[in-house]
Amino acid sequence: MKKMKKLTAVVAPVLAVSMALSACSGSGGDKKTSTTSNNSGEEKKSDIKYAAKQVMNRTETNEIPTMDVTKNTDTLGSQILGNTMEGLYRLDKENKPIPAVAESSTKSEDGKKYTFKIRKDAKWSNGDPVTAKDFVYAWQRLVDPNTAAEYAFIAYYIKNAEAINKGKAEVSTLGAKAVDDHTLEVELERATPYFLNLTAFVSYYPLNEKFVKEKGAKFGLESDTTLYNGPFVLTDWKHEEGWKLKKNDSYWDKKTVKLEEINYSVVKDAATRVNLYDSGQIDFALLSGEFVDKYRNNKEEFGTYSEPSTFYLRLNQKRGGQDTPLKSKKLREAIALSVNKKDLANVILNDGSKAADNLVPKGLAAGPDGKDFAETFKTGLKPDAKKAAAAWEEAKKELGKDQVTLEFLNYDTSNAKKVGEYVKDQIEKNLKGVTVNIKMQPFKQKLKLESEQDYDFSYGGWSPDYADPMTYLDMFESTNSQNQMSYSNPKYDEIINKGKTDLMADAKKRWEELGKAEKVLLEEDVALVPLYQSARSYVMKPTVKGVVKHNISPEYSFKWAYVTEK
Repeated sequence: MKKMKKLTAVVAPVLAVSMALSACSGSGGDKKTSTTSNNSGEEKKSDIKYAAKQVMNRTETNEIPTMDVTKNTDTLGSQILGNTMEGLYRLDKENKPIPAVAESSTKSEDGKKYTFKIRKDAKWSNGDPVTAKDFVYAWQRLVDPNTAAEYAFIAYYIKNAEAINKGKAEVSTLGAKAVDDHTLEVELERATPYFLNLTAFVSYYPLNEKFVKEKGAKFGLESDTTLYNGPFVLTDWKHEEGWKLKKNDSYWDKKTVKLEEINYSVVKDAATRVNLYDSGQIDFALLSGEFVDKYRNNKEEFGTYSEPSTFYLRLNQKRGGQDTPLKSKKLREAIALSVNKKDLANVILNDGSKAADNLVPKGLAAGPDGKDFAETFKTGLKPDAKKAAAAWEEAKKELGKDQVTLEFLNYDTSNAKKVGEYVKDQIEKNLKGVTVNIKMQPFKQKLKLESEQDYDFSYGGWSPDYADPMTYLDMFESTNSQNQMSYSNPKYDEIINKGKTDLMADAKKRWEELGKAEKVLLEEDVALVPLYQSARSYVMKPTVKGVVKHNISPEYSFKWAYVTEK
C-alpha cells in the first residue's frame, strides 16, 4: 500500500508482530503483542473504569482519496476502510486472521478450494444482509479490466482472475461462486497457504451491488455514497478538512465496540498537531523529529515503533510518451549515490527511521532458514559523493548535455517538505549541472500524477500488504499497475512470475530468486532509490486504550479501543 501507500515463509500464515501503541523509553522498534496503550499493561475488564464519553480525537495529514474498496491503493484509505468495512476474515489483536463476516471456513485436501459460511447476522449499514453474492460481485468488479483497478493483481490467486484482468477470459469465469446467500465457494489457481490472510485485506472486502450501481460514479466519494459493514460508519466527511467514524449499530459484533465516535481533522503541519495535543483537543499525535526530544522522557505518553515500510525515490523513465533524462542509467545511478541517507534519517527525520539501501525492509519476513530477508540479501547502492560525481560525468555523455532539470513530485506536508528540500540539496550539491524543481501536491493529486506518469521523479513509500518480499518486488514487474515509471526488464519479470507460480513449492529456491530480483532492480538497473525504513514517534493520552497497531494493512484497528476515566 502506498504510504502518504503479509508469511514468514511462503508456506506459513502471516504472524506479523502486532505492535500496540505502548509507551516506551525512546527506543525504536519496541514490538509487543498486547493491545494496551501505555506501560500499565492491559487492565482486566472488571477493573476498567470506562469514561462516560467514548470519543477519541485524532488527526491525519491527508485527505482520504477514496472509500471504494476496489479502487483504494493507500494506507490512509485502508485504515478507514479497515474500520468501517469487514471481509471474510479480519486480523485480530495479534495479527492472526480470525473469522469476521465468515463464521467458519473449510479447505479441500489439495488446498485449492475454500468454502466459507457467511454469518446470518452480518448486515450492511442500511439494513441489507451481507451475502455471498456481495463477495462474488466485489471480486469480479476488482478483476474486470473495465474497472482498471490498480490492485487487481492481489486477486490473481483466485482461479481465472489474471486471465480475466488481461482480457483473456469472461468475468463470469472467476473462481468464486455463491452457492446460496450464506455459502461462498472459492477456487484458487494453486494452493495458497496464506489465502485466509488475504481475505482480511481491503481489496477482498464485499460490495453491495445494488448500492454501488445506484450511486454510480459517486460511489465511495462521499460518506453518504458509501455503504458499510464494519465496526464503524463514516460520517461528516468534509474534504480536506476532516471526518468522523461513528459506531455502526448494524454491525454483527457491535457489543465488542466501545468507542461511540472518532473525530478526525486533516492537519498537515507538525507544529499545529503538537499544539492541538498539548491543548487537549486531540488524543494522539505523530511527532516529527524536532518535537521528539520534547516528549521523549514522558514515559506515560511517548512511544515509538519501527515499521516494515520503505520510503524511496521513484525514477520515471517515460513521461508523456517521451523518454525522460532518467532513461539514462548513469543518471539514475548518480542520483542513487548522491543522497546521504544516514543524515536524512538521523538528522532530518530524527524519528527513529533508519537509512536503507534495500527495498524490502528489515522485520518483514524471514526465509526457510529463519533469517531476515533484508539481512540475507544486502542489496542496493551505498551513497558515495565521489562515485556519484563520476556517474554524472558518464550520464552527461549518455544524454549529450551538461545540464538537466528534473521535476521532483512530493507531498504537501511539513515533514515531506523537509525531506524534499534535503534531497534537492544533496543532488544539486553532488551533481553539478542538475537542477531539481520541487512540485508539492496534496496526497490524492500526487497519486493521480504518479498513476499518469506525469513527473520526473517522486518521493514516496510502500507499506506491506502481506509479510513476504513479493509485496514489494512485484509492483515493479513490467505490467504491474503500480510500476508507474516505465521500468521494464524481462529478466526481472521472469523471476517475479516464477516466484508466484513455479517456485511456490520450493521455498528455499524461491527465496534465493527473490534476492536476485532485488539485486537486479536496485544494482543492475537502479530503477529506484531506497532512502529509509520508517519509524514513528508519537504521543497518546494515557486514557486511550486498546488501539491495535498492525504491521500490515490496515494500519490501526479501533474495534477493541476504548477511553478510560482520567
